[in-house]
Amino acid sequence: MSAHHPSSLPLILLHGAGGDASVWAAQADWLTARGWQCLPLELPAHGATPAPPLGSIERMADWVWAQLDARQIGPVVLAGHSMGSLIALQAAGQRPGQLRGLALLGTAFPMRVSPRLLAQAEQAPEEAIANVVRWSYAQAEPLSPAPGFQSPQAYRELLLRQQTHWAGGSVLATDLTACDRYSGGDAAARSWGGPTLFLLGEHDRMTPAAQADDLRAALPRHRTVLLDCGHNLMAEAPHAVAHALADWMERELGLAG
Repeated sequence: MSAHHPSSLPLILLHGAGGDASVWAAQADWLTARGWQCLPLELPAHGATPAPPLGSIERMADWVWAQLDARQIGPVVLAGHSMGSLIALQAAGQRPGQLRGLALLGTAFPMRVSPRLLAQAEQAPEEAIANVVRWSYAQAEPLSPAPGFQSPQAYRELLLRQQTHWAGGSVLATDLTACDRYSGGDAAARSWGGPTLFLLGEHDRMTPAAQADDLRAALPRHRTVLLDCGHNLMAEAPHAVAHALADWMERELGLAG
């Protein structure tokens, strides 16, 4: 397959529930330094993006395409983590012709959220954030952290910052509810059907790797990479994630860094 310069096929990075673009900092820096064009997006009410949060995965996917249309960007490679993986999947199903590849990190479908966590995110978001952080790491304090490792404390502070962006309620609760209610994954997978990377944590307690089995079966043109980490792959295995993305884009998509 002939190689194309990545500047014509940017990698769009979508964060998970309660996050922002900074969760991709290590990967974006590493890939950019090697010639890839990366664009981490921040959903409304996350990071520096104003306005209330969007209440469904479908609306979030519509918003992603609106951002890319406004920038006249396309075709693209889409990568999303956790909630972001559902957004990327839905977006791929909406416009398969504008996509060259789909990377799903820490994914599951359906992505059901326990009623207890949903209630806690609504009524006591700081407690919910503490639980999400605890469940997102395989090791809270590894003896030899990987270069670029983001600590649980830093991740907790990131999630807490999002709570101040919207006076109408809990951003985390809105995001988790959207994940829990999303039912369009099967249809999106059938519509997309293209090359897909599943990048999963072997010790993921939020979205265990086995919960992606049905989705992998629905996307036969997939490659699966298991990393020795938990749900927060970009924080626990920052450069392994970047390497996996670059290797997949080079080998499976025929792109060059």
